[in-house]
Amino acid sequence: MSEVIIALEKQFNIKFSYAVEDVATITIDKPKTSLTLLETIDYLNSKTLLNFKALNDRYVTVSVLNKTVSVCGIVLADANKSPLIGASVFVNNIKRGTITNENGKFSLKNISITATLTISYIGFESRNFTAQELFSVQNNCQEIVLTTRNEELNQVLIPVYLTPGLQKYLDGSTVLNTKKFAILPGLINPDILQSIQALPGVESTNESIANINVRGGTNDQNLVLWDNIKMYHSGHFFGLISAYNPNLTNKVIVSKNGTSAQYSDGVSSTINMYTKDLVTNTFSGGAGINSISTDAFLEIPITKKVELHVSGRRSITDLFTTPTYTKYFDRSFQDTEINADSEQRDTASDFYFYDYTAKVLFDLSEKHQFRANIIGINNALDYSERFITNANKTESKTSNLSQKNSGYGGNWKAQWTSKLSTNFITYFSKYNIDATDYRVETDQRLTEANEVQETGIKINATYKSNDHLNFLLGYQFNETGMLNQTTVSNPIYSSTKKEVLLNHALFSEVEYNKNKTYLRMGMRLNYFQKFEKFLVEPRINIRQQVSDQIALKLEGEFKNQSTTQIVDFEDDFLGVEKRRWILVNNKDIPIATSKQSSFGVEFNTKKLNIEATTFYKIVDGITASNQGFYNSFQYKNANGSYTAKGIEFLANKTARQYSIWASYTFSTNNYEFDTFTPVTFPNNADIRHSASFGFYYLLIKNLKIAVGGIWRNGTPYTTPIQNNETTQSGNNTMVNYGSPNSTNLDNFMRLDASLNYNFSLSSVVKASFTAGVVNATNQNNVINRYYKVNPNNSKDAIRVDNKSLGLTPNLSFRVNF
Repeated sequence: MSEVIIALEKQFNIKFSYAVEDVATITIDKPKTSLTLLETIDYLNSKTLLNFKALNDRYVTVSVLNKTVSVCGIVLADANKSPLIGASVFVNNIKRGTITNENGKFSLKNISITATLTISYIGFESRNFTAQELFSVQNNCQEIVLTTRNEELNQVLIPVYLTPGLQKYLDGSTVLNTKKFAILPGLINPDILQSIQALPGVESTNESIANINVRGGTNDQNLVLWDNIKMYHSGHFFGLISAYNPNLTNKVIVSKNGTSAQYSDGVSSTINMYTKDLVTNTFSGGAGINSISTDAFLEIPITKKVELHVSGRRSITDLFTTPTYTKYFDRSFQDTEINADSEQRDTASDFYFYDYTAKVLFDLSEKHQFRANIIGINNALDYSERFITNANKTESKTSNLSQKNSGYGGNWKAQWTSKLSTNFITYFSKYNIDATDYRVETDQRLTEANEVQETGIKINATYKSNDHLNFLLGYQFNETGMLNQTTVSNPIYSSTKKEVLLNHALFSEVEYNKNKTYLRMGMRLNYFQKFEKFLVEPRINIRQQVSDQIALKLEGEFKNQSTTQIVDFEDDFLGVEKRRWILVNNKDIPIATSKQSSFGVEFNTKKLNIEATTFYKIVDGITASNQGFYNSFQYKNANGSYTAKGIEFLANKTARQYSIWASYTFSTNNYEFDTFTPVTFPNNADIRHSASFGFYYLLIKNLKIAVGGIWRNGTPYTTPIQNNETTQSGNNTMVNYGSPNSTNLDNFMRLDASLNYNFSLSSVVKASFTAGVVNATNQNNVINRYYKVNPNNSKDAIRVDNKSLGLTPNLSFRVNF
């Protein structure tokens, strides 16, 4: 290139202004001597990535900045290298694009050399290129091969389900697409675990995401996965806020029945969260603040094949107090030692939380992808008291509570042929809750700990026989260890229990989708090494379109669960967190198993979706200590089961500017414990009637509103025997409860609303303002009721009511770029 420049300077009597290092490695054929100066400059621009510009008849500048080039390519399918006609080619950050012609070819002119182009086609993985990579010389266009997307069979059935961003798949699972999420009543962001409560059959008896009840099950019966890492903790503020930052979460899949055979554990549901998985080569991010916390996230390109995604969130509640924080604090810590009143105590509490995620994306080649993830969740509470003793001395005590869940994972996706692909997954998850409570009156220090460590390995092999048929074969190994420890200083007492369980599983599955039939059938074989026990779990999921508007669906599954939670009572973990994770021992704590079937009818026409589903579920192997009884069975050990059955109904009408929905669930849910009297009685989560409604409306281009309400029966509780409210058990006085769960709380009612406004701060920076209010009518809802012995009169029982959130506003401001 330098030789050409010297020759042209002599030929035209001109001077080139350039940096030697910019041209040192460039080779070019000499332009014809018959060309004029302007024709020669056009020739140089078309043959190199340098920018040649004539300032006047004497000087020509040479630079690498502000260069525009022509790009072209030929888009082909990976199977037989056939051209893909109509593939989309989009230049990111500017409103320019094109589609491929009948030969799969495209071309664009005057594209910035630094621009990134996205090439996509339905049923294939999208790819990103820089303009420099697609720079065309003498119309020599690069061949671009798109890989078939493995999830092609599991296509979207309903693109807008309740609100934009919620979708429904053919297999009946519900998908939350956080990037496209619009708004739901009461929410200021796409809170993952709050959003799924809009679905029929998904309740929270105490309005906490730490207690999600799917078709009558307990929260620990939900399998929660974050990028294939099993999580043992899901909430901040002890369940009022989801612990999973939604900004880098790409989608959430919720399955209530007919689950894929590759998943086990969680006899009630599977909640599968996936973060963004595409290397975009584009720097982007965002940040936001609301009345509780502030957060930020970044997508950082490292090289063309390596990208880093990071996010972080932290509460601001320890810096200043907002009305929202006050409402949340009172709701979380009511009826605990933290919120107890006393004229002789000066108390102070410091509560905060944070979470973070990081993900490294490495595309080794078109056929091999590596991913590595990390997630951390933390809640911390410090509580102090100052006492004035009888001797007029001031003494103090300090207590603290720490709750953490961290996870590390990685996976390697490989496309060996156009038909065969594999996915190797490995993860490590660790959960800890630790509490220290020092009591001045007795000079006693109570220390408690609960720890879970789990390591998992899974390999899936998928064979795509044709466009309609997929086969899945896989193996999974899990090692789970749990520790429970209690230590008392006065009198000295210590208890430590540690258990480890190994589980092997083989699974296979076939998935078929053609014309009007969708079918997924699978089988999972589990082997528990410690107990030398096999469990066989069949799965089935069928959907048949019988007309243009009507479809029938049938789902069924057997599942098991080898981890569970036991519920402690007031004095444990400062009375704030009452649940401990434990492992089954196949004796007094058996492996929980479930059998579930459901049948439904769907009607879909002109964006009106109506569906009704009946379900029948039996879960065996539950323990009394797992249920949190406040009755005569409160301190008894026993194994039993529960049976939930009912019908779910949903009607949803969507249009371009609005979506309106109404749902209703009728169900019965009863315990059965052979060693109790009575043997059968209502489940703690027995909600016979539950209804909700809501609407989303796009008022103007960037202004959205959502309003919705919930009404349901109150949950069952147990009352003491009238005129005989307490009883003596040894040296202890206890509440003398009557028939278990024979009375119901008053009906629960709540009205929520949200308002969202989007606007632009610049051509690349977008902003949004959201306001939300929970319980707009300030309804006084009691969500739990139990009794305890009156400390001033041992013959009397005091009623304790736990109440839901009152009127709670929240505001959020976000920017994204």
